[in-house]
Amino acid sequence: METIRQRGCGLDVHQASVVACLLIHQVGRKVKKLIRTFGTTTRDLLALRDWLQSEGCTHVAMESTGVYWKPVYALLEGAFEIVVANARHIKNVPGRKTDVKDAEWIADLLCHGLLRSSFVPPKPIRELRDLLRYRRKLVESRGAERNRLLKLLETANIKLSSVATDVFGASGQLMLDALLEGVQTPQQMAELAKGRLREKIPQLQLALEGRLEEHHRFLLRLQRRRLQQVEADLAELEKHLTDKLQPYASQHTLLMEIPGVDRIVAATLIAELGIDMSVFGSAPRAACWTGICPGNDQSAGKRRSGRISQGNVHLKTALVEAASAAARAKGTYLREKFFRLKARRGYKRAAVGVAHKILIAAYHMLDKQVSYNDLGDAYLDKLSTKNLSRSLVQRLERLGFHVTLTAAA
Repeated sequence: METIRQRGCGLDVHQASVVACLLIHQVGRKVKKLIRTFGTTTRDLLALRDWLQSEGCTHVAMESTGVYWKPVYALLEGAFEIVVANARHIKNVPGRKTDVKDAEWIADLLCHGLLRSSFVPPKPIRELRDLLRYRRKLVESRGAERNRLLKLLETANIKLSSVATDVFGASGQLMLDALLEGVQTPQQMAELAKGRLREKIPQLQLALEGRLEEHHRFLLRLQRRRLQQVEADLAELEKHLTDKLQPYASQHTLLMEIPGVDRIVAATLIAELGIDMSVFGSAPRAACWTGICPGNDQSAGKRRSGRISQGNVHLKTALVEAASAAARAKGTYLREKFFRLKARRGYKRAAVGVAHKILIAAYHMLDKQVSYNDLGDAYLDKLSTKNLSRSLVQRLERLGFHVTLTAAA
């Protein structure tokens, strides 16, 4: 097999150690193999980098296992051409398996050009990605804590959520404070309602007549404190996120032109995809990497399940949320496409289909720096006027009408 790279190193990365195997190919000579083991502290990784540079190494490959590869990548970045490969693509030959054998196998695949590198965005994009992923965790934590609080109120027979649409709005927060104090009557607490909620004061009085004991108040106090802390952390994170998005303000503004794509979804697209679309090569490859395009599984002339792959979970979920929001944007191509898919394939497949459309549009907008061009809700009808008219005529005939079509002047 032809050797593509003359000096390549394979790294078998673990939590506490890194096994490095450097292969040196020389014309007419036997392959020279150098194996060394390093720790994973910063000093050890710097020693690994110095050793590889002293040996003239040009390419380094490792598996993307967990988070252990990230500090190794950060310290070797810029000194070598690094290939971070999917662990599923580097399965060793059955038989003897050791750390040294794994490192040697990775180095051998690297030197023969048989490894495909995973997409690792530049450092600023990686920092933005960390912020948005942690923001998602905070939002999920806030939702879980709110659900616990509502469950606690139901335990005490406080039916506030049955009357108020948003228990955690301005009126709901005042009533929760009053419940914690335990001084006011249900009638007095109901008078704390603001805005349109004042129309439901009689229902609020009945809903607040619960049996809130000291045990409930203790848990309610802890849960309110945790919610307030999460809200404060989210506010601080949002401020830092705004600063990190400044270099990508033009791309961020462009992406928000897509129906259903708000500020956070647009930021997620930038953080997960980056702004350089050349790394994917084409829009279908970007969709495959994301995991929102159907698979192709055919054998012996039979087509089997073509379900979507796991892909990038963070980007996929953001796109599906955007697709659900786009289905509510009237007069748009995405809304019309969503409801046509929903009629044939169901809600979930329709959401994934529209998410795919959003990703393709975002890819071309980022690639060419162009604005979003909505095709309109009548676009799909114009694609096949003959089929549409025949379908409408058949529906009217099933209702008992005789239909004659005359073209407009």
